[in-house]
Amino acid sequence: MSAQIAPPVRTAAPAAGRRRRWARQGSLVIGGGIVLAVVLVAVFAPLLSPHDPYAQNLTARLIPPVWYPKGSWLHPLGTDNLGRDYLARTLYGARISLLIGGAVALLSGIIGTVLGVAAGYFGGRVDLVVTFLITVRLALPVVLVALAVVAVVGGSLPLVILVLGLLKWDRFVVVMRSAAQKVRTLDYVSAARATGASTPRVLWREVMPNVLPFLIVTATLEAASAILLEAALSFLGLGVQPPLPSWGLMISEAKPYMFFSFWMIAIPGTCLAILIFAVNLLGDGLRDAISPDGRNSP
Repeated sequence: MSAQIAPPVRTAAPAAGRRRRWARQGSLVIGGGIVLAVVLVAVFAPLLSPHDPYAQNLTARLIPPVWYPKGSWLHPLGTDNLGRDYLARTLYGARISLLIGGAVALLSGIIGTVLGVAAGYFGGRVDLVVTFLITVRLALPVVLVALAVVAVVGGSLPLVILVLGLLKWDRFVVVMRSAAQKVRTLDYVSAARATGASTPRVLWREVMPNVLPFLIVTATLEAASAILLEAALSFLGLGVQPPLPSWGLMISEAKPYMFFSFWMIAIPGTCLAILIFAVNLLGDGLRDAISPDGRNSP
């Protein structure tokens, strides 16, 4: 009597399962959609607005948006106190915010990843030194240090990116250290070491791919924080300098007109709030989608 072979059981492809799990994350879909829209607006800003964001026209100062009685479709979002088109400056301002958020997250991420993975993987004295560096960094308030440095050296876009990037690596270190401590005890890392793989190879081929999801999530949250800090510095006049169309700088320039032309503050302020909200939603959704146990991740 021949043995009966059970028919193979079909299982859903892992990739398809991951896609369904990611699609069920509402915060990921909403946040990612808004961020993608802002990126597209920033990239295609010259096509979306026919005006130069730096061109001044003193004969067309403080024109209100189209929903006001004196508004004009020539300038749908109005003009500022120097006659510059507000729609153009708002669209180009998205470039400044995305550039600062991405550059600061990249710079601080590199510093924090190197220190965190080294501390978590090697432990011992390396961990003690990195922990001491974290303690020193946490003793320095980011806003106060940034204000002091920019006030002494002078505000500019590269300086704001450099200062924030050198001050916001602490969260990366904490997260990557915790993730590396968990990964280094797993079997595949021990197997790689047992086969004679060098330490750089183990770190690059075994540890980094498994801590990368936590790095991506942390980078999104730090990017939102950097965008908000840049806006605060620009609002105080110590961040991005005129005539660059930074949203924080636009709010600062509109302060004298807040009681008469409130829309000059409301438009860039709303754009800033939506972008930060979307980036935080994206980071929260990525965390829940990547980690099966959601918020219990490192």
